[in-house]
Parts: sequence; C-alpha cells; structure tokens
Amino acid sequence: MDNSIDDLILRLTAERGGEKSICPSEVARLLGNPWQRHMTSVRQTAFRLAREGRIEVLRKGKKVENLDEVRGVIRLRIAPGAADT
Repeated sequence: MDNSIDDLILRLTAERGGEKSICPSEVARLLGNPWQRHMTSVRQTAFRLAREGRIEVLRKGKKVENLDEVRGVIRLRIAPGAADT
C-alpha cells in the first residue's frame, strides 16, 4: 500500500464514494502517531488536489469555492467523475 498523502486521500475518498466524505484526520491517522503532526500536510495536499479538480473540500456540507479563505473543520469527497479516471 502506498502511503503518500495524495494516494491516501484519493483512495479513501474514492472508497467512500461521491455521496459521502472523509475527515482529513482519517488520512493523518494512517500516516502514524502522533497523527496530529500530519494534519497541516494533509490539509495542504487536500487543497492542492481540490484545485486540480480531483477532490472537493467541504465545509458544513457545502463545497468550498474559495480554498484560500477556508478555516476550521473540513471534510473531503471525491470530485464528480474523478473516480472514473
């Protein structure tokens, strides 16, 4: 199993499907303890993948349109059509 942050985010969001989302902490926990030290890297990677159109970042159940302004708790979901590629 590849443990790069990109691969973990893409695999977990694809497994969860387009109707459900994952918490970034799920990815961080797979990277090892203490998992909290991985959160910044996971969030930064998630934002990059969202800019590439591969995933969506959600805040309060809605897609975040401006990733530069997002703060607080987020969730991640596979982008529509991304699981097909």
